[in-house]
Amino acid sequence: MWKTVRMSQDGAYPGDFMPQNVNCPRVKLGQELPGVAFRGHLRSLPKLKETTSSSHASHGNHKENSPFLNAAEAVKGGDYYDRNLALFEEELDIRPKVSSLLGKLVNYTNLTQGVKEHEEAESTDGSKKKVSKSPSMGTLMGVYLPCMQNIFGVILFLRLTWMVGMAGVLQSFLIVLLCCCCTMLTTISMSAIATNGVVPAGGSYFMISRSLGPEFGGAVGLCFYLGTTFAAAMYILGAIEILLTYIVPQAAIFHASGAHDASSAMLNNMRVYGTLFLLLMAVVVFVGVKYVNKFASLFLACVVVSILSIYAGAIKSIFDPPEFPICMLGNRTLSREYFDVCAKTVVKDNITVASKLWEIFCHTTNLTTENCDEYFLMNNVSEIAGIPGAASGILKDNLWSNYLEKGEILEKAHHPSVDVAGQKNNLHLYVLSDIATSFMVLVGIFFPSVTGIMAGSNRSGDLKDAQKSIPIGTILAIVTTSLVYFSCVLLFGACIEGVVLRDKFGDAVNKNLVVGTLSWPSPWVIVIGSFFSTCGAGLQSLTGAPRLLQAIAKDNIIPFLWIFGHGKANGEPTWALLLTALIAELGILIASLDMVAPILSMFFLMCYLFVNLACAVQTLLRTPNWRPRFKYYHWALSFLGMSICLALMFISSWYYALVAMLIAGMIYKYIEYQGAEKEWGDGIRGLSLSAARYALLRLEEGPPHTKNWRPQLLVLLKLDEDLHVKYPRLLTFASQLKAGKGLTIIGSVIQGNFLETYGEAQAAEQTIKNMMDIEKVKGFCQVVVANKVREGIAHLIQSCGLGGMKHNTVVLGWPYGWRQSEDPRSWKTFIGTVRCTTAAHLALLVPKNVSFYPSNHERYNEGNIDVWWIVHDGGMLMLLPFLLKQHKVWRKCKMRIFTVAQMDDNSIQMKKDLATFLYQLRIEAEVEVVEMHNSDISAYTYERTLMMEQRSQMLRQMRLTKTEREREAQLVKDRHSVARLESLYSDEEDEGDPVPENIQMTWTKEKCDAEKRNRGSAVGSFRDLISIKPNQSNVRRMHTAVKLNEVIVNRSHDARLVLLNMPGPPKNTDGDENYMEFLEVLTEGLERVLLVRGGGREVITIYS
Repeated sequence: MWKTVRMSQDGAYPGDFMPQNVNCPRVKLGQELPGVAFRGHLRSLPKLKETTSSSHASHGNHKENSPFLNAAEAVKGGDYYDRNLALFEEELDIRPKVSSLLGKLVNYTNLTQGVKEHEEAESTDGSKKKVSKSPSMGTLMGVYLPCMQNIFGVILFLRLTWMVGMAGVLQSFLIVLLCCCCTMLTTISMSAIATNGVVPAGGSYFMISRSLGPEFGGAVGLCFYLGTTFAAAMYILGAIEILLTYIVPQAAIFHASGAHDASSAMLNNMRVYGTLFLLLMAVVVFVGVKYVNKFASLFLACVVVSILSIYAGAIKSIFDPPEFPICMLGNRTLSREYFDVCAKTVVKDNITVASKLWEIFCHTTNLTTENCDEYFLMNNVSEIAGIPGAASGILKDNLWSNYLEKGEILEKAHHPSVDVAGQKNNLHLYVLSDIATSFMVLVGIFFPSVTGIMAGSNRSGDLKDAQKSIPIGTILAIVTTSLVYFSCVLLFGACIEGVVLRDKFGDAVNKNLVVGTLSWPSPWVIVIGSFFSTCGAGLQSLTGAPRLLQAIAKDNIIPFLWIFGHGKANGEPTWALLLTALIAELGILIASLDMVAPILSMFFLMCYLFVNLACAVQTLLRTPNWRPRFKYYHWALSFLGMSICLALMFISSWYYALVAMLIAGMIYKYIEYQGAEKEWGDGIRGLSLSAARYALLRLEEGPPHTKNWRPQLLVLLKLDEDLHVKYPRLLTFASQLKAGKGLTIIGSVIQGNFLETYGEAQAAEQTIKNMMDIEKVKGFCQVVVANKVREGIAHLIQSCGLGGMKHNTVVLGWPYGWRQSEDPRSWKTFIGTVRCTTAAHLALLVPKNVSFYPSNHERYNEGNIDVWWIVHDGGMLMLLPFLLKQHKVWRKCKMRIFTVAQMDDNSIQMKKDLATFLYQLRIEAEVEVVEMHNSDISAYTYERTLMMEQRSQMLRQMRLTKTEREREAQLVKDRHSVARLESLYSDEEDEGDPVPENIQMTWTKEKCDAEKRNRGSAVGSFRDLISIKPNQSNVRRMHTAVKLNEVIVNRSHDARLVLLNMPGPPKNTDGDENYMEFLEVLTEGLERVLLVRGGGREVITIYS
């Protein structure tokens, strides 16, 4: 029946007797291995091999493999589950030690949580993966300069002077202010979103789709894509305009056959050259993006040099204005293209002869006047300075607007002239307005010159510290560019003559670029600089747009775009580049810079509108994941930004605005597929029901993303005999944790028969609702009647909630006084509930000493919330203090995070890693790593374990003798007995039948002898209690509890609240009572403790 088994050092003592059959007779308590201590080891027998014994350490230091860990894990090393964490060892395979996890957590590419798409992308090509360089770009190179390069562009050089001439300095200031306010407010919103976690590639599309969902994300992503594509077309048209108008006008293919065909010939030239340029740029992008990126800094240098030359020219114009005379006929501006001398007659060899101007207007070389233009004859020809200089006082003439209709002649106000009609066929000799202008038109044309603010967030993956660089770099870039625009508006108004400003193509100044006439040392500085910068900006747009389309296509939210997710072997988006080139070609066929600019304004404004909406929605919803490191945002600012975007869209072009919104709306509905069912019902209530039903069905589609996870609480309340809430502070705690958001269900169990106790259940529900109102808990109440309380709790845990609106966290009260009570039902119910929540994969919160928790009227003006992070179980420990701090009671408390380092851990590195991880989580907390050395098990621990086991064994013996007595009793049922209302944490199921009041005994001689023997063996058993040797597993667990408690009390004795990982209950139910003792020891001497147990899923993420 018995055999001796020698076991390795990690097993039992050598020479211990082990039963071959589990159902063996009960062993005497005084023997080497008592049944109680041994029972836990029986399961491990099949796993442990019989090995030769090795030398042993001292008596108290035996190490045992946990019976519940598989052998493979045990072999990893004797110290893998070290003595200091023995209390958590049963679950270390699913809830790893913090030290073993921190290194992975910090490097987000191999994080155990986060964006699924990125994890999949990395895992698919693991074999080819190279060691990636760590991102190293700072704020200047990574954000500030790219934003500057993207913001400054073709409009500054080609259209800003014209805008100042048409709108005047004051209205130009207003246009610049409106556009810059729009981008600044959008940047504030974007900074909040971009610093709310790690933003991988995809930039604005990624930010919006992850903030507002795939429908908005797809719609805005495509708007941003179309905007960027049309921007490429605009930059190419700008480059062609500079090339054909100012650099090589003779390269034009089409020439005007008549005076009125000039504009159409120019448009055709733009179309041909634009298409050629587009093809060339597409080839460059296809061949290698790296070349584009290498030349980016060169293109930026061109822009900076050009702007500096404007400032230099403006300063020089104060004392030495450049010579650019303008020829005026009366108050009309003449085009210099057709003549050289600005006079009606010239003197040659002392003879006055007709000038070229006379020939043009009078159609003769003689000084006869029969065929002369009447206006020419009546008005004098004069020359005025095109650039009077900053000291000339021209600013007061340029303050006010001077909008023109299409074909109107540019006139100088207050210049002497006789107002008579001239010949219509001579109109081409004057400088004419080529389009009708107004404030609205100019807003649409100017807005593209402030876009480009996303350049920093688009390259967040390359930044050393994206959460710091993106806000600072982008805001500085906007401030810089805004100052440049404001100063340029002022300088242009103060230095350049009004008619020259209104001359879009520089006809009055010998076909010079108007802004070039002001620059120093030469107009060519700006002409060449602006040409290269526009080419560079076009290349950048053609590089960025296909990548954005590829990101949208890879997300697979718009099925018909799937083909554009593919590309070359190195990931370059070939098909997306082809589509981008085709769409850009549409912009080039429009051929007019002034027509293309409002189109891309619309798409960018749509994008910025949704960025502001995303920030406002997130701020108002206050989701737990919304923790931006950038603090200077507010939902009101986001709404203001949104309003300005909407206003600018309709100001610049109401029909383009409607088309852009229609496109975005169609994309939204397509992605949503069939969308919300139009079953509105009748009245507002019908609408609410329909919306609730639709929302619940949408929630049912899958588990929430980590970012959307928030604790949805099921609070298990205990009622006393009068149906009053026994611990109302549980409700207070729930209200402080929820801050009025999300789902809260208050559950309670009444023991009895539903048919008989329905009235009591209704009364209990009303009592709980009243208490919920007092404690300001917004939620639902559910009271269940069950025969056994434990079953009632299991029903609540399984069935509360509806569809996707289910609880994911259970709040459970601590069974106070369980040690003093002879009745084990209270703590057995508690442990049963813990097991139920674990089985259901729910998180569990156990507030201990809940009556000491603060009420809603208290305020903590100082103090700490201490988190003891011992094992990682999904990040609940991080999230809970953050949520509590949203409530006014805890707002001013500081958060401290302690984690435990073992002997073999690098505590300095752990502290750095933990600080980095918290920085990425946007959680502000003090970090401390506490070193726990492998000290010997103390005599106190040994004694404490011994007392615990003796007490447990004694109670078991008492229950045993009591049960044997009761078996002899004749049970008499009392018909008039009233079913007593049991408390929540009690149960009948383990204790056999209840003892009746009257027991009638019938004795026989055999029974009398048996009773004497039982009493004798009981007395012997009580004597044997003294000789118990404690189970080694229990000693190690007690050692963990004692050591951790020592450290926690030492560091956190004055904390307002201590949050602590709750060890799981033993898988072997015989150790339940010991488990309660371990929890008591672990939390001894702490005033307010919250034991936290994760539900087995990640609840916090570093991603945006």
